[in-house]
Amino acid sequence: MKTTLIAHSPDADDIFMYYAIKFGWVGMKNIRFDNIAKDIQTLNEDALKGVYDIVAISFALYPHIKEDYAPLRTAVSFGEGYGPKVIKKKGSTLKKNFKVALSGEHTTNAMLFRIKFPHAKVTYMNFLEIEQAVLDGIVDAGVLIHESILTYNDKLEVEIELWDIWQELAGDNLPLPLGGMAIRRSLPLNKAIDYEKTLTKAVQVARDHKDRLSKMLIERNLVRIDAPTLDKYLELYANDESITLSDIQYEAINKLFEIGYKHGFYDTLVKIEDYLIPTEYESLRKG
Repeated sequence: MKTTLIAHSPDADDIFMYYAIKFGWVGMKNIRFDNIAKDIQTLNEDALKGVYDIVAISFALYPHIKEDYAPLRTAVSFGEGYGPKVIKKKGSTLKKNFKVALSGEHTTNAMLFRIKFPHAKVTYMNFLEIEQAVLDGIVDAGVLIHESILTYNDKLEVEIELWDIWQELAGDNLPLPLGGMAIRRSLPLNKAIDYEKTLTKAVQVARDHKDRLSKMLIERNLVRIDAPTLDKYLELYANDESITLSDIQYEAINKLFEIGYKHGFYDTLVKIEDYLIPTEYESLRKG
């Protein structure tokens, strides 16, 4: 039996969307799944190096790996009226060249932040360390992601929401594309289709059994937040819109790529639909 490793981040939405597989509720014939959790920038860097067959990535990274990976249609996280937050100490004023901590060079929040604040002095660190770095005065501000947007210290305040930066750049009230999954192109196409179907089913089953799965994650100390916070967080980033990409989500991802291209982050203009796994192959093969 072949073992397939799924690389995802340690935040609650990724864990929630994967663990229907881990708990044996969803599976794939002749495949044993295993998982590894790393912070999102490390996963982005691993994707650039081609380390994993299936890996979570920031959407902003995708144009850099398009030749080697296909985006999956499932396990996606978007913000709709919310998203990462730029935080600072309460009552402080940020100068034009303020020092800021971001969660990684290739993250979506980093690209949008750098477009909005081109004069800020950027330093990168693990997302778990950013809040404390601001409190300790190591940096003037930081961009909080994942569960931290709900649980940050009351000595901090929000300077600006990434959602507002996104709306300023994208307009049209499009959802903010944050993260998704990618699969190695060199895998046999029929296997890639099966992997995508299995992962899609895992997210669907997780949503169908949200209360039970959430309770199991908390009881096993697999998430860093309490039950009420987990419930709120999952409705933000692992909701029914995470199961499979919708038309408006495709539009939003393409707008993100267009913005990145316009501001020199990409060499070519990419459309996400051009790089998806061609699922029509399955019906042709059976026809």
